Amino acid sequence: MKKYLALLLLIFISAGFTACAKKAVKTETGAAGAVQTAPVKPSEEAKPVEKAPQPESQPAATPSGAMPSEEKIMQAEKPKEAVAEAKPEMKGLQDIFFDYDRFYIRDDAKPALEENAKYLKANKNGSIVIEGHCDERGTSEYNMALGERRAQSVRKYLTDLGIDPAKISTISYGKEKPFCADHTEQCWQENRRARFVEK
Repeated sequence: MKKYLALLLLIFISAGFTACAKKAVKTETGAAGAVQTAPVKPSEEAKPVEKAPQPESQPAATPSGAMPSEEKIMQAEKPKEAVAEAKPEMKGLQDIFFDYDRFYIRDDAKPALEENAKYLKANKNGSIVIEGHCDERGTSEYNMALGERRAQSVRKYLTDLGIDPAKISTISYGKEKPFCADHTEQCWQENRRARFVEK
């Protein structure tokens, strides 16, 4: 009985090897040295290999095979809102600054006032308040008067540029509403200004 089982097992093993040998693809070398491949049966064709998904952090290659520049990658990753903000918009009203104890318009303030005038001409329905501000030095009464002179000089400059005076009002805060609280020249310069507020 054991002999029959061993013989039967041997037959199965040899049958398995011969079946595998039939599936092997034989190649022959022709007379010219070229390799010829035996035709493969449809059941023996290899299945297409699926590509493993690439990690998201790795950027895809451009058609030329080169990697895209960092700038292009950053633009592609920008949210739509950030792209919308990049559109050119009209500038708002810009504050101007004054020298210590002065209310005349400085040369470096004139371009800002000209831009403000363009803005006001483009937005004809609006009106503005010009606030006069001063630094902390001097009495409250003196700075209230100086702040008013600063606001009035800016108003006159804008009306000379063609802005309707009826659309411009002024107010002085003197040193009562500082923009900077430090006791330094740089801070005082920040506080000596005419500020524009749209109504």
